[in-house]
Amino acid sequence: MHVIENAPLAPLTTLRLGGPARRLVTAVTDEQVIEAVREADATGTPLLIIGGGSNLVIADSGFPGTALRVATTGFRLDGTLLELAAGETWADAVARTVDAGLAGIECLAGIPGSAGATPIQNVGAYGQEVSSTVTEVVAYDRADRTTRTIPAAACDFGYRHSRFKADPDRFVVLRVRFRLEDAAGLSGPLRYAEVARRLGAEPGGRVPIAAARDAVLELRAGKGMVLDPEDHDTWSAGSFFTNPVLDEAAYAAFLAAVARRLGPDILPPAYPAGPGRTKTSAAWLIDRAGFTKGYGTGPARISGKHTLALTNRGDARTADLLALAREVRDGVREAFGVTLVNEPVTVGTAL
Repeated sequence: MHVIENAPLAPLTTLRLGGPARRLVTAVTDEQVIEAVREADATGTPLLIIGGGSNLVIADSGFPGTALRVATTGFRLDGTLLELAAGETWADAVARTVDAGLAGIECLAGIPGSAGATPIQNVGAYGQEVSSTVTEVVAYDRADRTTRTIPAAACDFGYRHSRFKADPDRFVVLRVRFRLEDAAGLSGPLRYAEVARRLGAEPGGRVPIAAARDAVLELRAGKGMVLDPEDHDTWSAGSFFTNPVLDEAAYAAFLAAVARRLGPDILPPAYPAGPGRTKTSAAWLIDRAGFTKGYGTGPARISGKHTLALTNRGDARTADLLALAREVRDGVREAFGVTLVNEPVTVGTAL
């Protein structure tokens, strides 16, 4: 293991924000990860797990404990079965499965971060979620100090949710296993209309898998969602807010608010989200509440390419970013009665 005292954490996050950790440990094997976790638990030291840093908002004061950077490697493909070490770069792993002609995660191309984070958030985009292909998660259980293999059915996957997110201090993901599909070089069924339109296909149809991947990468790049060190629109944590899921009463109140503010003929995006529940678009809400692309004049602003991304323009502090996030959240709530929830994990601070 590699250990650094008083280590800066901002360079380890895609937002490039946050103060130092009292101690940074980099682990390159599962055994080193477990050793570092056990040491922190035995001494009562606060522990922060860092993978790709794409979903973290760290306080300007930093982290007063051990930050454990999981840098494990391992990509094993056996037919349609894929196993990834938690530290594997997710975008690279997707590219390798596409090159192998296997479908199931091609529309998750270009998402920054590490493989170990994907089941925690049930990462999804453009009509795919990892929950549809994950078969098992191997994790260290801090409660009983054992390594456990947790089947997908026991992961409690939901929209941007899992048992790992619900109990973040219990499990440390070590490996993730997937079952992909050999569709003779074709993608999975296209479930996202924007991707289908770009490819001239019908929703539910299949296209060459590389074409699906390339279309997603083009769409993500156009929204500033592919990392580029020279483009401050990509200095973000991706989508900062989750899409709200409303019960029947909340949805009726929301529609009434839309009618009052925008007129009775305006219908917001709406998607079924289970019995009596409807999902709407956070990006639509933000834009219609007056927070358009590029909004802001300070060092933290809404992306010029996508209203869901809050960005560091180069010299922002975490306090600047959160001030902007609160302004957007409160403005949407005032306009439409819907409270947006942040998707990234906050460390040492809160929205």
